[in-house]
Amino acid sequence: MKLAALRRRDIARCVEIEKQLFAGDDPWSARAFHSELDAGGYYVGAYTAEDKLVGYAGLATVGRPGDFESSVHTIGVDDAYQGQGLGTALLRALLARADELHAPVFLEVRTDNDRAIELYARHGFTRIGVRKRYYQPSGSDAYTMKRPAHSEQEVG
Repeated sequence: MKLAALRRRDIARCVEIEKQLFAGDDPWSARAFHSELDAGGYYVGAYTAEDKLVGYAGLATVGRPGDFESSVHTIGVDDAYQGQGLGTALLRALLARADELHAPVFLEVRTDNDRAIELYARHGFTRIGVRKRYYQPSGSDAYTMKRPAHSEQEVG
């Protein structure tokens, strides 16, 4: 597997994976992915040796130098490729970008997604709140989690 910048030509594949992973809620549309890329979001794809997209992740950053804040907007890995460390690799790519900016990172995760919650906790995230009925139409709750900003000295 290799990680590389998400290509616009792979957005249709992102939408397929979204529908697979988030069928009970509101999966992202192609328009949502295009909007994120148009807004300058940092998006990474996970590609097989055959150049097939099997996962993706996105980070949005706001603010000014010295006062940036980042949010994980999405991480998705095709069911057939889960359990191989792709989610971890994608998250680490996003965190490396946030670390370059010395930005804290926020995210929302379903309260019943134990696997993702454990992944985030292993990478320094802590729960800071609950968003009731955050995911629609299921009405599932989400934890809001935060990872403090890391400097290059702390990381390296």
